[in-house]
Amino acid sequence: MQKPTAAYRERLTPSLWVLVSAAAVAPMASLVLVPLDPTLALATGLAVAVAVIGVLVALSPVVEVRDGELRAGRAHIDADHLGEPLPLTGDEARQARGPRLDPRSWMLIRGGVEGLVVVPITDEADPVPAWVISTRTPDRLAAAIERGRVMRRSPGRSVRTTPRDRPANGA
Repeated sequence: MQKPTAAYRERLTPSLWVLVSAAAVAPMASLVLVPLDPTLALATGLAVAVAVIGVLVALSPVVEVRDGELRAGRAHIDADHLGEPLPLTGDEARQARGPRLDPRSWMLIRGGVEGLVVVPITDEADPVPAWVISTRTPDRLAAAIERGRVMRRSPGRSVRTTPRDRPANGA
């Protein structure tokens, strides 16, 4: 059985300036050990810089559209509950992150990532009106969400079910 491929996948890594700033801890770690041994200080500073940058990248959230589901960080939602995504860049994205942001929205916003996609939630039982997601490629993410919505609504398409989705009588 083939592993399902993602229609869209992006890791929201920190910007270059954040990584450079994080690497600034290396000289600080080195300075502490210089009186003991300059070689040890240099090695420790390098190890600290690599570790800090590695942790920042490893802990960066992933935005993914796969199998009719939108995943943003640890959160996920079925495409059946999504409205038409709105890709935003520039001033529109700044406005959507600021004055026009509905505080009830679910947000995955990262500094240094200019683009944004606003995805309305169509499930009336959900108190969240929209998902607001940072992305470097808003048009591609919006297109992948739209494909996921269409794919889920296509007639004759088999939909995977989990045990809790199946009726209790086994039908």
